[in-house]
Amino acid sequence: MSAGSERAAAAAAPGGLPAPCASKVELRLSCRHLLDRDPLTKSDPSVVLLQQAQGQWVQVFTVDYYFEEVQKLRFEVYDTHGGPGGLSCQEDDFLGGMECTLGQIVAQKKVTRPLLLKFGRNAGKSTITVIAEDISGNNGYVELSFRARKLDDKDLFSKSDPFLELYRVNDDQGLQLVYRTEVVKNNLSPVWEPFKVSLSSLCSCEETRPLKCLVWDYDSRGKHDFIGEFSTTFEEMQKASGEGQAQWDCVNPKYKQKRRNYKNSGVVVLADLKFHRVYSFLDYIMGGCQIHFTVAIDFTASNGDPRNSCSLHYINPYQPNEYLKALVCVGEVCQDYDSDKRFSALGFGARIPPKYEVSHDFAINFNPEDDECEGIQGVVEAYQNCLPRVQLYGPTNVAPIISKVARVAAAEERTAEASQYYILLILTDGVVTDMADTREAIVRASRLPMSIIIVGVGNADFTDMQVLDGDDGVLRSPRGEPALRDIVQFVPFRELKNASPAALAKCVLAEVPKQVVEYYSHRGLPPRGLGPPAPEASPRCTP
Repeated sequence: MSAGSERAAAAAAPGGLPAPCASKVELRLSCRHLLDRDPLTKSDPSVVLLQQAQGQWVQVFTVDYYFEEVQKLRFEVYDTHGGPGGLSCQEDDFLGGMECTLGQIVAQKKVTRPLLLKFGRNAGKSTITVIAEDISGNNGYVELSFRARKLDDKDLFSKSDPFLELYRVNDDQGLQLVYRTEVVKNNLSPVWEPFKVSLSSLCSCEETRPLKCLVWDYDSRGKHDFIGEFSTTFEEMQKASGEGQAQWDCVNPKYKQKRRNYKNSGVVVLADLKFHRVYSFLDYIMGGCQIHFTVAIDFTASNGDPRNSCSLHYINPYQPNEYLKALVCVGEVCQDYDSDKRFSALGFGARIPPKYEVSHDFAINFNPEDDECEGIQGVVEAYQNCLPRVQLYGPTNVAPIISKVARVAAAEERTAEASQYYILLILTDGVVTDMADTREAIVRASRLPMSIIIVGVGNADFTDMQVLDGDDGVLRSPRGEPALRDIVQFVPFRELKNASPAALAKCVLAEVPKQVVEYYSHRGLPPRGLGPPAPEASPRCTP
């Protein structure tokens, strides 16, 4: 079963060719020690995949992978008794089920869990293993350069004006035009300009898929004269190019049939072939890149006294406040990509014990040696326990926390590995007061494996905050230095107040995959385990 498109587009590849935006994941299933419900024979097991949609479990055949969503999956194993198409029916015996998220499978690549019967009872020693594999195969592009020599002359008063067409042969044997070169005027030994084409367009990422090249003599009236053709594959082109023997006879089948001594109508030479790998967000995640999540919460006095029901920090036993809503919906997505499930939780703008001095960078668990909390629920509990112990104050300075996370990200940068990426979620009720320092800190952080998400809580005028989000132009430091990447996403919570938590998470996290790929592409770092990118390396394709 395949999981479909990854919506966030990867960074643009060198030379202006856009990187592919779709990644497909294949989920491979295996079970061990299944219960045997058949008294005389062994079970005939099958697996049904269900996905949660709007609170209901719906049977699916393919699943689209979205980083910014918590996608709950359920695998149900049955001993089938001849149901239509192998699907479960009422007569089938339920052997157990397992629930997890698609993000957990992708991040771990291999998930093994016990199968459970109804009411959470173990199905004996039964287990199910789900393995994820990226099979999109469209993760690169090819740079080709052709020339020819001694082509047939089709013109009476001048030489041929040749151009070349490259076709992919589809499964139905139909021809799909991949590229048409420019026309080289009056030349029987033309050199055509190099061109780039995605691996997907060239051969559907199947190295042995047949390719066909046709050479024509251009005619301004559209009645081009056929010179000749040859067939090859991407695999053959790569091998021949590596051995320095990449040339083919350009053959006109009619001439070959009629002329006894006919050899060719010229020779076409592959002058150069370079394969450029373009990695996707999924490549990095499945290569073991961990996403570290830090939340920073605004404890300035403008939020109002937490004991007052009008306060943005008021803890309503029946409904979470906006800070908790934003924290939970974003954190639940990010937690699937952090193996230890420990998250840094910081506060700013408050007087904190024991001396009640103003701090713009304190651990809300009041442990300066370890500001991490166990899971998203641990962050929620630390936040609720912190409120009665601090005095809300001000001003709204966020540069210190950005700089703190940036220092951790800078240490990761020095490892020269695509292993750790940092997301900082800042929750604030007003415009920052240290705007100059914040801009400076963001510009510095744009060179690090780091993204910043700012959610504006409450009804303040956040117009000035939009400048931090580089969507309307490159953010610059007070000294005029431009940000290397756009790493900030600003979202006013009130615009999504009535939307579902999933809609908020989707809006807030939509740009993260692109930002991850942009950073590692700029550094020239491949996903872990794939080795350094080589211009002429064989592409890793899964037909």
